[in-house]
Amino acid sequence: MRPAPRLPEHPDFLWSDAPPKKAYDVVVVGGGGHGLATAYHLAKDHGITDVAVLEKGWLAGGNMARNTTIIRSNYLWDESAGIYEHSLRLWETLEEELGTSVLFSQRGVLNLAHSLPDIREGKRRVNANQLNGLDAQWLTPEEIGRLVPILDVTDRPRHPVLGGTFQPRAGIAKHDHVAWGYARAAHALGVDIIQGCEVGGFVTDGDRVTAVETSRGRIGLGRLALCAAGHSSVLADLLGVRLPVQSHPLQALVSELLEPVLDTVVMSNAVHVYVSQAHKGELVMGAGVDPQVGYGQRGSFHVIQDQMAAAVELFPIFARAHVLRTWAGIVDVTPDASPIIGHLDGWANAYLNCGWGTGGFKATPGVGSVYAATVAREHPHPLAEPFALDRFVTGRLIDEHGAAAVAH
Repeated sequence: MRPAPRLPEHPDFLWSDAPPKKAYDVVVVGGGGHGLATAYHLAKDHGITDVAVLEKGWLAGGNMARNTTIIRSNYLWDESAGIYEHSLRLWETLEEELGTSVLFSQRGVLNLAHSLPDIREGKRRVNANQLNGLDAQWLTPEEIGRLVPILDVTDRPRHPVLGGTFQPRAGIAKHDHVAWGYARAAHALGVDIIQGCEVGGFVTDGDRVTAVETSRGRIGLGRLALCAAGHSSVLADLLGVRLPVQSHPLQALVSELLEPVLDTVVMSNAVHVYVSQAHKGELVMGAGVDPQVGYGQRGSFHVIQDQMAAAVELFPIFARAHVLRTWAGIVDVTPDASPIIGHLDGWANAYLNCGWGTGGFKATPGVGSVYAATVAREHPHPLAEPFALDRFVTGRLIDEHGAAAVAH
C-alpha cells in the first residue's frame, strides 16, 4: 500500500476577480470545471482571449466540488470511448499543461460483477473497450482478491463478487486543484473570471443572442457557451428551447481520515456503491441518484444507510469507519445517459454542453478542448458531433445507461 502523499502548496497567485466589461467575444456561463477548461482552451488553442466566465456563486462551487472525482474511459460505445479516452489522455499530461499539481493518481478502477448478467455485460464491455484500444481487463475473483485484499471475495456477502472489469490507467484527481489550475491558466491567458454573477435572461436579435442580463448588469457577447450542468435546462428555457434533460440529486459521503487501506477505485453497479480513498486518507463513497427531480444538495439518511450496509458487506473493515460528511451533487441526465455538446437549436451563436450525468468530472479536460473547438470554429468537433441535440429527433441515440455505478 502506497503511503498517503503530502498535499502540494498552491502557487502564490491563482487568479483575480475581474469586473465585467461591456462585451466579450465569448461569454461562458458556468464557472465549474467544464466552463473553466473551455475558456482555457479557447484562449490557448484558438487565440480567443476576449472571454468571460460567469459564475453565479463561487468558482467551482457546484458539481465540481460535489462529486467523487473518478476518472476512466471504459465506456461501451465508440462515441463515448472516443471522447472519454481523449479526456483521459489529457489528464495524463494535465499537470504539465497547467503548471500545477492536480494530484492525478492512476490507481485503476475496478467494476464488480455480482451476477451472470453482470458478467455478460462486463465481458462485453471489456471486448468493446479492447477493440477501441483501451486498457480494459477482465479479472477473476481470485485476481480481484489479490488486487484489493480488504474486499470480501468469498460467498458470504449478499452480493458475492463473481469477477470484474479493470482499467489500470483510470484513477482520481483532486477536484479543487483541477478547478484552480484551469482558472489560473485561463486568467494568465487573459480570460476574465467573474464570480457572483448570475444570469437571469438573454437579449436577442433575430436568431442571435446579443447579450446576457446578469446580477451585475448587461454583458454583450459574440458567442454564448452554456456550461451550467444541471441548470442548463433552466437557461435554455429562457431562450425558448426545451431540453431533454432532468436534474436529480446524487448523494455521496466521506469518512474520517484513515490510514491507507485502499489504493484502487472500486465500483459496484448492483449495489450502487463506488469508493476510493482520497489523498488525505478519507474514504469517498458515492451512493444512488434520488428518483425525484430536484436541485437539493443535502443527503438523505435512508440512502446513506442502504449504501453503507452494502459497502460494509463488501468491505468488512469499513464497519469501524465513521461518516464525517454527506452531500448531494446535481446530475443532469438525458434519456440515453449521454451528454449534449453542440449548437443550441434555433440560435446561430449559442452552444450547449450539458447532460453528463455522473461523467462530468472525468470529461473535464476532454470536453474543454472539444467544446472550445466547436465554439471557436462554429462547427462541431468530430468527437462532439455524435452528441448533438438533434439525436433526440433522428433517433441516433448513444445508450450508456450501463456505464455508471448508479442508474441514471
